[in-house]
Amino acid sequence: MNPQPDRTPAPAPAAAAQLLTQLRASRQASSWVPAFEQDWTRALEDARFSYSLSSQHEVVRIWQARLAAAPAVDAFLASSMDDSDGVPLEDVLGARP
Repeated sequence: MNPQPDRTPAPAPAAAAQLLTQLRASRQASSWVPAFEQDWTRALEDARFSYSLSSQHEVVRIWQARLAAAPAVDAFLASSMDDSDGVPLEDVLGARP
């Protein structure tokens, strides 16, 4: 019998480390890495007080979506199409944590 409770490690920290590696390799690294680190720090502080990992999972989800959308955004910007009818990212992904 094990005195420690069986716990499944939360995937958020591992996913965040992997995501940070991808962000550092991206073309937008100079602006995205500090922004991600700020969001992640805020999520860690929130988790300290709420005992919930939901804010960490939300940060990872939002940044994964941003990273996945980056090639499409770059292609759109390179096409010189009119973007005056755009939708704010917050409307699509929700407010930042």
